[in-house]
Amino acid sequence: MGHDQRSSAVEEGLGREYDSVHMRTLVRLGDCMAFQNPPDEAIKALLSRPQTVAVVGCSPDPTRDSHRIAQLLRARGHRVIPVNPGYQTILSETCYASLRDIPEQVDMVDIFRRSEHVAPIVDEAIEAGAKIVWMQLGVIDEHAAVKAQHAGLTVVMDRCPAIEYRRLF
Repeated sequence: MGHDQRSSAVEEGLGREYDSVHMRTLVRLGDCMAFQNPPDEAIKALLSRPQTVAVVGCSPDPTRDSHRIAQLLRARGHRVIPVNPGYQTILSETCYASLRDIPEQVDMVDIFRRSEHVAPIVDEAIEAGAKIVWMQLGVIDEHAAVKAQHAGLTVVMDRCPAIEYRRLF
């Protein structure tokens, strides 16, 4: 598909371009596409199988998105491990200060932190052997995303699992 066939909504400084046909976020770095979200079939597949999910930035406040998404993931059969250095327990689960502190294998890391905090979290996800990094809506770090992909992780960026469940199931 050529550039003129795409619906472009380029935001200053982000260089994001939306592919209106496939609803995928593309990030332009120079003249080549450096990051592209997985196709819908792959996102559906990873949401379909139970995973151990570390929710980084999980809040104990039930009105916060991170809390609601953690509950949704649990309701969909995933094991949720909250990660927030300010708390010992969230959602009746032991809460860890960082990914490094989690004593078990984590399959997916769901990030609810501002974009400028993503890079070290992605580094921890790679070190921990996670298979998937999921960055929530508005959480965008194309360099960290590409780094994770080069390390063999599946990366979903600027998406929300709740929206993807409604859209794909």
